[in-house]
Amino acid sequence: MLRNEEMIEQGRALAADCRRELTEHILPFWNQLSDPRGGFYGRMDAALKLYPDAPKGVILHARILWAYSSAYLALQDSVLLEHAAHAYRFLRTYCYDKAYGGMFWSVTAQGEPCDTIKHTYNQAFCIYGLCAYYRASGDVTALELAEKLFDTIEEKTPDAYGYGEAFTRDWQPADNEALSENGLSAVKTMNTVLHLVEAYTELYRVTRREQVAQRLRWLLDLTRNRIYDPERCALRVFFDGQWNEIGDVYSYGHDIEASWLLTRACDVLEDETYTAAFAEIAVRIAGKIQSCALEQGALNDEYAAGSINKKRVWWVEAEGVVGFLNAYQLSGDPAFFRTAQQLWRYIRTYQIDRREGGEWHAEVAFDNVPMQVFDMAGPWKCPYHNSRMCLETMQRIRAMTQG
Repeated sequence: MLRNEEMIEQGRALAADCRRELTEHILPFWNQLSDPRGGFYGRMDAALKLYPDAPKGVILHARILWAYSSAYLALQDSVLLEHAAHAYRFLRTYCYDKAYGGMFWSVTAQGEPCDTIKHTYNQAFCIYGLCAYYRASGDVTALELAEKLFDTIEEKTPDAYGYGEAFTRDWQPADNEALSENGLSAVKTMNTVLHLVEAYTELYRVTRREQVAQRLRWLLDLTRNRIYDPERCALRVFFDGQWNEIGDVYSYGHDIEASWLLTRACDVLEDETYTAAFAEIAVRIAGKIQSCALEQGALNDEYAAGSINKKRVWWVEAEGVVGFLNAYQLSGDPAFFRTAQQLWRYIRTYQIDRREGGEWHAEVAFDNVPMQVFDMAGPWKCPYHNSRMCLETMQRIRAMTQG
């Protein structure tokens, strides 16, 4: 609960702002990228130039499917469900590999296989989007496909230490270039584990399948025992195949995102032991990010090899709002609520692109000038983090102002 009338009023104003941003800006931007040939256009650059024949990322479409399905669940606007169905038909028809199973990394603008790498991270996002679409539409074929992807992950990707990440089209191990960064060659990543947690949480929510619950608990145990560093109150990022850390990287955005996704997983599992343990971890992570990453009203990007990258990345700021609201709900510390408000003010002032036809700037320099080097829409720039921030804020403020 918000503590006093002033906080309640501020919370409702924040939720109203987020609803307007979602319905009047974010979703209308993505509406215009719907491709009548199927799915959504694969690229718009930072200058707002559309590339109709660019390859279409499967992660892009999985996240679009999640965004429209979740927005429909919250807003009950049938147009949103139509856009979700458009994304679903494209994923089901063109992105699923009928020969070897699993989802491609990308397809051409016309829907032919393009990059046929099979990545566990990608399969997870498709499960996430398909579960949301099932909840929104009741279409059992979407749930069947989500369960098929779960079974494929569990059959094709496990090794002696957990889940492999990158594979060829026929599921032979491959280099993990897609999720390796900072000059490192990682075999396993925190990022893939986190989004498996995210996907399995939603699959368990809709199926209550015990095998899914078992694997979700295993992932949570892995996170708590090998990925989370209790001394730094941070998540280790890159690993070799045996979960030995490589590199010196601290991803502020992933930490604050993980803080609430992990507690969401525990809530869905309805396991008091996990809930208590990860609530403590979430508050510790949020406190650490607040102290080390928050600077001049926004979150810096990451720490790597002795230096801090101070650019402001759209998804890091968005996840910060949700993560700090979650930390406030868990702890009652009003400093977390104030930090969420502070991040929203920064987003509203600098991260949102006010140009006609724009959405959010992907990256803003520390001096608050848009960097204009990263695409406005593309394989990684999707309506996922920012639409989810709006939806989570609306839901959480509503819960905090009731009663």
